Amino acid sequence: MTLQRRRFLALSACALVTPALAGARHRWQGVALGADVTLTVRDGSPAAAQAFFAEALRSLRAIERQFSLFGGSDLRRLNALGRLAYPSHDMLAVLRLAEQVHEATNGAFDPTVQPLWQARRLGQDERAAAALVGWEDVHLHPDKILLARPGMALTLNGIAQGFAADRLAEVAARHRLAEVLIDAGELRALGTASWDTRIEGPDGHVVRDLTLRNRALATSAAYGTRIGPLGNRAHIVGPAGEEPRWSLVSISADSAMLADALSTAAVLMTRPAIDKTLAAFPRARIEALIAA
Repeated sequence: MTLQRRRFLALSACALVTPALAGARHRWQGVALGADVTLTVRDGSPAAAQAFFAEALRSLRAIERQFSLFGGSDLRRLNALGRLAYPSHDMLAVLRLAEQVHEATNGAFDPTVQPLWQARRLGQDERAAAALVGWEDVHLHPDKILLARPGMALTLNGIAQGFAADRLAEVAARHRLAEVLIDAGELRALGTASWDTRIEGPDGHVVRDLTLRNRALATSAAYGTRIGPLGNRAHIVGPAGEEPRWSLVSISADSAMLADALSTAAVLMTRPAIDKTLAAFPRARIEALIAA
């Protein structure tokens, strides 16, 4: 199983139930949030697995309607208008964790980098875009979200895939499925079963084989996608335009959303700063680290 950062794109899916496989596995494969999605179930009946897969697909569509940078999502409306009235519980939960990780990483994790990312992608002057970056100007309220300065915009690409994996874990639990592996761009393993996983670099070389059990794993590859007119810039951008210090970081944690945000930020941080951040999340740990 390979782990690489991918961008939000579109959603399509197909379901396969294959009880003849070892351990009576049931598997669903598709695409969501710009990533290949695979759901693998080791327990339960084919009917229970099919019900899980059907609800998982509905959940993924709902997540895209909230967090995609494309179409008419809640995030697109927030970026276009600078405000979002009556945000969903999910949107507030994601942004509150983003705020927590922003503080723990001393600002390295900052979803307001979207204007800077766009300027870099298009080869434009980054100075004006950098002036629009600043999490302190994102105001979260139960009944509204406000972006304080015109032109500000958020990207949740460094946290929403993890949220999706966690949400699908909740769906699996509702269907009383205990042994499940969710790969939604980031991994979430449920139950006591051991799942063999593989971290690969953008060039396809194997970085590490490891076993995942009742835990989440996220991998950020700074150059897994390249941007800019020449296609030579990392797609992970620091809030002051910093370049990545690491080409790949994998972090595991109890939550895929937390692991996702931490691995994204860690690409930009020194090793001492990463260690200090992880001290604030004692069950999170580095699984792979490759210098840029």
